[in-house]
Amino acid sequence: MNSLDPSVSALSVWLALESPTHHTPGVNGMMDLVAGEVEGLPIAVERIPGRNGLGDSLILRAGLATGEPAIAVMSHLDTVHPVGTSAHDLPVRVEGDRLYGPGVYDMKGGAWLALQAFKQVALAGSAKRPLVFLFTPDEEIGSPTTRGLIEDIGRTSAAVLVTEPAREGGKIVTARKGVGRFEVRLEGRPAHSGARHADGRSAIREAAHQILAIEAMTDYARGVTTTVALMGGGTAANVIPQHAWFSVDLRVASAADGVALESQILALSPRDPDVRISVTGGMNRPPYEKSPEGAALFETARAIAAGIGFDLQDCAMTGGGSDGNFTAALGVPTLDGLGIDGEGAHTLSEYGLISSIAPRQALIKGLLETV
Repeated sequence: MNSLDPSVSALSVWLALESPTHHTPGVNGMMDLVAGEVEGLPIAVERIPGRNGLGDSLILRAGLATGEPAIAVMSHLDTVHPVGTSAHDLPVRVEGDRLYGPGVYDMKGGAWLALQAFKQVALAGSAKRPLVFLFTPDEEIGSPTTRGLIEDIGRTSAAVLVTEPAREGGKIVTARKGVGRFEVRLEGRPAHSGARHADGRSAIREAAHQILAIEAMTDYARGVTTTVALMGGGTAANVIPQHAWFSVDLRVASAADGVALESQILALSPRDPDVRISVTGGMNRPPYEKSPEGAALFETARAIAAGIGFDLQDCAMTGGGSDGNFTAALGVPTLDGLGIDGEGAHTLSEYGLISSIAPRQALIKGLLETV
């Protein structure tokens, strides 16, 4: 395959329209592209205006309105790359089997190929159940405006297919860790660091103690990780710091650990009684644990893939969260990582493998027709 391949040309149009989460014109432009693709097809389109300064959502519906639970496909059209990335650091281009561009792997490639499968099944009328395809604008920041919509669609679905990128060598995802995010703010007492040092109470020193305590909560055997990756504080080089802050990223493998670690972090208490500490946040994505129903759905997908000509595998529980966490936590059989194969999510070397587009499109088509 090469840049003359029609799938590459069509997907390249999507990549050229940059759509970082907070760039609403770009995200809504992506929704326009999707709506334009299905115009005139037997697909109903519902557009939901964005909230809180974020982009719109789009729901496509096809198949017979039998009242049966639907098969739902879910894709996000926001990316992490700022506008201008394609002009400088990550131009849209083909090198051998690799298609490069902002968001090609996470996850415009998967959204595009799934839309093609959805259109094929809608045109052929070959689905056993009603079909729903949800495109969202804010997954990369935790889906703050679309979680309710995702869960509403999940509750009325027999299965959910999420088009996040494939893992190593094309593996799909059947379990993900839950994600928690917290902000910790500390207030000490300022003083001149030379003349009145003893009068001060350092918020940064207290933050250092708290950060070490939080990092010590990591327990690889339980699948718990805690990370402080952002921090700040202080007033001037000669002042005992009155203020400090840091953020905490929490990942857990089980719902019970989510409850336990959330309580532990929210209950942080100062080592220095003269420093005040406040903690906000909590779990924002529940763990997506592999269920018997999810495992059965994976076996269905594996059989479909074998018929197409490839051996589909799943991977161990992955640390990253997705919208699949929300539907899986409701008990809805969920398959994730059904998107394009490649590498480099969130980096300037992001690419998708062109050779993975056709077989993975065929896999989603098979799932839409079979489940």
